Amino acid sequence: MRLLAQHVREHCTEAGHASLAQLSRGTVSKILSRAQLRPHKIEYCLKKSDSEFAQRMVQVLVVYKLVGSEHKREQVRAQPGQAPEKQLTAHVCYGDKPGLQALAAVAAERAPQPGKHAEGGRDYEYERLGTLMLMAGLDLLTGRIHRAVVERHRSREFVAFLRQLDAAYPSGVQIRLVLDSHSAHVAQETRAYLATTANRFEFVFAPVHGSWLNLVESFLDKLMNSFLRGLRAESKQELQERIERYIDQLNEDPVTYRWTCKTDELSVA
Repeated sequence: MRLLAQHVREHCTEAGHASLAQLSRGTVSKILSRAQLRPHKIEYCLKKSDSEFAQRMVQVLVVYKLVGSEHKREQVRAQPGQAPEKQLTAHVCYGDKPGLQALAAVAAERAPQPGKHAEGGRDYEYERLGTLMLMAGLDLLTGRIHRAVVERHRSREFVAFLRQLDAAYPSGVQIRLVLDSHSAHVAQETRAYLATTANRFEFVFAPVHGSWLNLVESFLDKLMNSFLRGLRAESKQELQERIERYIDQLNEDPVTYRWTCKTDELSVA
């Protein structure tokens, strides 16, 4: 507003509006508000840069429909007298959470004491010890979480995670992975590894700005808002061990995630 008023004062005489030579910033604001003009405001909107947004969304939802059908077959096979069937496909939602900070307390924490302090106390200051990254794969059928805590997210770390998945499932089972189109997921090193494991992995890419379609994001959100919220660690190694121990405890009694939106109209052909 100040610069606009200054510009008007400098050029008003030559434009034939000498009366504006003493124009103030407040008057400029009143004129613009009456005209409902807000040149100093910016409104942001989401531009879907992915031309295949709808197609990719349907592909992800078809995976969830297949998982729902597999759950129904599992319930039938669980009944007495039904012969078990060999699993042909494993459906895994992959996601990563970078920037997990290892924060150390600079002072001793106060333990709760009955009659004095009902809750624990902590100094507000902390020390940054570095960051880690969690790579997680959620098995949609069993609820098991495959995890790897690393310091960087490159193609070599992603290939190492794929090797971990390859070792976790029997040979002959195709691993269908729902993931985003990160550069490490389509890098040359990743493609070279996939070429050595023909028909072992199938990638289903979620659309750009469509991370909400990936069910593993529900787990990562719960992890950030519950376990990691306010967590203090003495080192990055301690933070890594506590994250791995937490996920291992979840795998002892896993919870299967469900896509609750209707998928009856989708075709799985």
